[in-house]
Amino acid sequence: MMQTTTAAAAAARLSPLFLPFAVYRKECLAELAGTYLLVLLGPSSVIVASLIPGLDALEALLFIASSFGGTVALVILLLGRYSAHINPAVTLAHGLARITRRDVLVLYFCFQLTGALLAGLTLRVVFGSSGLADSLGSTKLAAGVDPLVGFALEMIGTFFLASAALLASGHIRSRVRQAALVGTTLFLLIVLIGPLTGAGFNPARTLGPSIASGYFANQVIYWAGPLAGAALAGLAYAALIGRSSE
Repeated sequence: MMQTTTAAAAAARLSPLFLPFAVYRKECLAELAGTYLLVLLGPSSVIVASLIPGLDALEALLFIASSFGGTVALVILLLGRYSAHINPAVTLAHGLARITRRDVLVLYFCFQLTGALLAGLTLRVVFGSSGLADSLGSTKLAAGVDPLVGFALEMIGTFFLASAALLASGHIRSRVRQAALVGTTLFLLIVLIGPLTGAGFNPARTLGPSIASGYFANQVIYWAGPLAGAALAGLAYAALIGRSSE
């Protein structure tokens, strides 16, 4: 009898997590797959750029920005019918803006981070020691950039990225236009901010390569900055534009 009661109590505690998954299974799996692709292909471009002889800094920057922006656009095109936040910060913004139901936020976070960890392991397998020279494409502050400046830049960049994602979700019906808006926004932000902070804007993008490579410098910047920027974007959207929960 005691074992039955204990099992029932455990099920009751877990049900808030598993019941939404039963309803939003496709959305959660889309978040896992999309985040996996982003964290695999984006940091791969950082590693490849470092291995190409004769590639100058501007060419490398444009290559990396195109890879990240193009991957995000591709994921939106392929998985946008289900869900394509592929970024815990963007998910937070959608929750605060009341575009995404708040009872699925933790699930989305879990699947996004799982996808990022799997991508990090894949990077380690594919690139091995050659990738470790660049910490598997981990986000890093440029020499001379103060951590507080890095935090501010990550917050500002994520604010604009999350705002673009909110506008795409809430006001653009065409998936092609959604992909173009968010992908282009990310491309431009990487070109502008990437040389200074590595342009994380996404805790999952930072987590995967960092865990796989063992590079953990300034992790708080790449979590606190994006989450703060996304929270501001979500609250601003709710206050200025507003939208009922789906």
